[in-house]
Amino acid sequence: MPSNRRELALKSTSGFRDRPLGHHIAGCPVDGSGSLFPVSDPATGETLGEVRDATEAELNAAVAAAEEGFARWSRTPGDERKAVLHKIADLIVARADEIAAVECLDAGQAWRFMSKAALRGAENFRFFADRAPGANDGQSLPTAGHMNLTTRYPIGPVAVITPWNTPFMLSTWKIAPALAAGCSVVHKPAEWSPYSARLLVEIATEAGLPAGVFNSINGLGETTGRRLTEHPGIKAVAFVGESKTGSAIMRQGSETLKRVHFELGGKNPVIVFEDADLDRALDAVVFMIYSLNGQRCTSSSRVLVQRSIHDRFIEKLVERVRKLKVGDPFDPATEVGPLIHQRHLDKVSSYAAIATAGGATIAAGGAPVDGPGFFFEPTLYTGADMSMRIAQEEIFGPVLTAIAFDDEEDAIAKANAVDYGLAGYVWTRDLGRALRVSNRLEAGMIWVNSENVRHLPTPFGGVKASGIGRDGGDWSFDFYMETKNIALATGDHKIMRLGAAE
Repeated sequence: MPSNRRELALKSTSGFRDRPLGHHIAGCPVDGSGSLFPVSDPATGETLGEVRDATEAELNAAVAAAEEGFARWSRTPGDERKAVLHKIADLIVARADEIAAVECLDAGQAWRFMSKAALRGAENFRFFADRAPGANDGQSLPTAGHMNLTTRYPIGPVAVITPWNTPFMLSTWKIAPALAAGCSVVHKPAEWSPYSARLLVEIATEAGLPAGVFNSINGLGETTGRRLTEHPGIKAVAFVGESKTGSAIMRQGSETLKRVHFELGGKNPVIVFEDADLDRALDAVVFMIYSLNGQRCTSSSRVLVQRSIHDRFIEKLVERVRKLKVGDPFDPATEVGPLIHQRHLDKVSSYAAIATAGGATIAAGGAPVDGPGFFFEPTLYTGADMSMRIAQEEIFGPVLTAIAFDDEEDAIAKANAVDYGLAGYVWTRDLGRALRVSNRLEAGMIWVNSENVRHLPTPFGGVKASGIGRDGGDWSFDFYMETKNIALATGDHKIMRLGAAE
């Protein structure tokens, strides 16, 4: 079965590998003429194919197509937008196995997680499709002498820049609400995993999305990414990725006063109090750092355990980590697949020496796996404190740092003592404590007695170095749309007369 899935992925991407992967502009594939860069198979280290870095002319053509597409799509009635987006969702479901296989191939994610990722992408499109008819709706805000009416309209062509970790699902998360709002899109996928993004734009074209409404441009961040974020035709940038890249995008877009939405890094704590359901907490701790190879922004990469139960909990945790199955991402039994790239493997590997130099203990893992591919052992660092780099920096791999705490105040202080603030997880049977701690954690999202369970109507986003803005529900439309207020005088409003004769 794993070999069949790999064959499906290779067949799906064969046209992208027989010749360099170019772009998709105004509803048509464009071979491109820019410089080439390789895409690797994380599980083998072998080159899958080459990709074109968009030239300035090709990027300008994509933005021009988005401007033309916006002129039409922004005036398309919401019911018609809804129908097209549901058709996209239908086609995603029909090709779910193919999409999942491609994610395993070029992103190295395990099949057991990717088999659901495409379906989540379809859910994103359906959720926002159903809201497209009401995207322009506003409020009635009466006051003495006036009736204030608000309305919304799409902001214009937008850039969507997505990461390499779960590329298809995260692309739908950003692109679906933009299209539902009436915006057109220029999408730049991550250079390390571009293949599934090409499937998405082709699916959208097949579903009947008008030419120019959704364009896909490949390229490197320092060239294509920079040109896109600086382009005056782009009115907003939605970006998922590293915090330092978000800072660069903010600078690049400042000259044209672009609106930005950033979903950035995290060093998320999971806090386990002594009264928690320890078996469920253990399951959640393991799942939230070692699933998706530890390569996701909401992973709980720090576990803060109350000192009274620390040793007992860590003993069980070490046992679980050592039993995790590392292997071929196409194998349904695999729990941890390879890291995305040799450069990223080198980064994650470097923290073993940093951990021991700082005084921590490598309780499990800590080294690359022998053999081909970019595999790294599921790793647990214990005996850490908040002064250590392993407690402060986003490693973005299957690496967990364990830290003891004494009481509620100590837990909150240690949880907040980082630059990031995306998510937090609290385990306790005490409802009052759960609310107190949740209110004081410096993070945009808190889960109590739960792993990360995404509910699309709720706001998703972080604070501090973890991001700007919120996704989900109406918050997405707040980003992709402008709000206008119309004040209508009711007739009895008196205007002060200036310059009138006595």
